[in-house]
Amino acid sequence: MLLENMKMAFAALKANKMRSFLTMLGIIIGIGSVIAIVSIGDTMRRMFTDLYKDVGITQAFIQPGYWLEDLRQSDYFTVDDIEKLKEIFGDDIAYIDSSASVSGEITVGRRKKNFNLTGIDYNYQDVQPVDIVYGRYLNEGDIKGRKQNAVMEAEAAKEMFGSENAVGKTFRMTVYGSVLEFNIVGVYKKEMSPFQKLMMGTGNGTGEAFIPWTLLTWPNDFFYSLRYFADTKLDEEQLSALNSDIVSYIARSKGRNAEDFYFTTAANEMGAVDSVLGGVSAAVGGIAAISLLVGGIGIMNIMLVSVTERTREIGTRKALGATTTDIMIQFLTESAVLSAVGGLIGVMLAAGLVSLGGLIFSLPVVIKPGVVIMAVGFSALVGIFFGIYPAKKAAANDPIIALRYE
Repeated sequence: MLLENMKMAFAALKANKMRSFLTMLGIIIGIGSVIAIVSIGDTMRRMFTDLYKDVGITQAFIQPGYWLEDLRQSDYFTVDDIEKLKEIFGDDIAYIDSSASVSGEITVGRRKKNFNLTGIDYNYQDVQPVDIVYGRYLNEGDIKGRKQNAVMEAEAAKEMFGSENAVGKTFRMTVYGSVLEFNIVGVYKKEMSPFQKLMMGTGNGTGEAFIPWTLLTWPNDFFYSLRYFADTKLDEEQLSALNSDIVSYIARSKGRNAEDFYFTTAANEMGAVDSVLGGVSAAVGGIAAISLLVGGIGIMNIMLVSVTERTREIGTRKALGATTTDIMIQFLTESAVLSAVGGLIGVMLAAGLVSLGGLIFSLPVVIKPGVVIMAVGFSALVGIFFGIYPAKKAAANDPIIALRYE
């Protein structure tokens, strides 16, 4: 019986192709908008998740609170503080440094370019791996000897020296008021998507290079911030406990309370960003879903017109033995099919447009099957809901009056 009703529904839609299409247009736009917006939101959330994984999900920063009015020199960190933290927390801390960096203009002959020099320790490669294509990475001797050596990004090296292989070349840059000459000991490459380059501040005309972090502990070997990476083997509970223990230890060693220090982690930042993006996606998707209501009203309107036009058909079916329930199911099936087909077309259009956008911008697109199934199912429910009144009206027709209808 259901199969027969569906055949009749498709036949009715086929008999009025243009009207059926215009009726489905509201559903197509509504479902397409919802799928596109949710997919874009999920794609953005995935990209931010990948971005934070790329910069290190166990990464954390701690510094004296900016709200402190009685900031003392002893509140700052020293090289000894780092060594003590390594000794106390051992392998739980995979990497630690001062998170210092400096930006400025480097000079090579007559060429000048804005650069960001990031201070790192020799084992930074363990937590933020890059591909060394020429020369070597910074070693322990570079760090402890505070040598003016640098590892430069390949594209920047090619721009400044005419070749990626800039090992042995030098450049000058003003650091904390002093002009330093750096020797390039290595050149690296790191593959990143355009989105990652944008969010991490690369690919915007600014060159990148690594230098020993010990060159940036100015003045008098005191520095304001600590950055560390916890061991990735720690689970969420162990990581939380480690972070709490480190903050407590630093506070005690500085004669402060834990609340006097600003502490943040990459995981917390990722969670906050994901929450905001999820909320925005849901809100905008909800607004887009309003068009489904408009589409549903359109379906109800057309079905009411269809009931009037097919009064004699309804009377004939009833005269031949069709029950009130049969007539109601027939029209409900038609409205559900109308809405479901519109939903499928909307899904295909949205998926195609989002995928095309992903190809153009070289971004991995996220289209969740569950969302697609839910959208199509919801569109069918919209058709059924708004088809109930027209179906009831059709089923309530008196067969004798319907047969006499012209």
